[in-house]
Amino acid sequence: MIKCREAQPDDVLNLVEGNHRIAFETEDLVLNQEILISGVLSVLDDRNKGIYWVAEIESKICGQILVTYEWSDWRNGTIWWIQSVFVWPQFRRQGVFKALLKTVETEALARGVVELRLYADTTNHRAHTTYHKQGFLTGHYQVFEKSLK
Repeated sequence: MIKCREAQPDDVLNLVEGNHRIAFETEDLVLNQEILISGVLSVLDDRNKGIYWVAEIESKICGQILVTYEWSDWRNGTIWWIQSVFVWPQFRRQGVFKALLKTVETEALARGVVELRLYADTTNHRAHTTYHKQGFLTGHYQVFEKSLK
């Protein structure tokens, strides 16, 4: 049985591992360990930055998801951005992401969130398929980015 819960400070090493694996698996990136640990701890210490949830099977973390926030003046409401999605390979195709997403959707509805959004690397077709199966549509916005570091 899959149990989802909000991540706690004791989960930091698992979350860091999951984030390292996401970056390498999807974008062939190796993240800076110190920056990543600080970034994960910042979220765990300040819920105004976001919320991590983890999925467990038999008390072992098998998946993670992060939500961050955007205010929409057009909608007069909060949009939750889903990020840092990772399911450990040995637990894939067992409903872990679906359980995490259900948890996020339930929490979002309870808090009056108006929309869920996410993005995936353009070459990550497996993720695209998974997100479409869970009801996400490709929006009409193009994401642009400009690094300041």
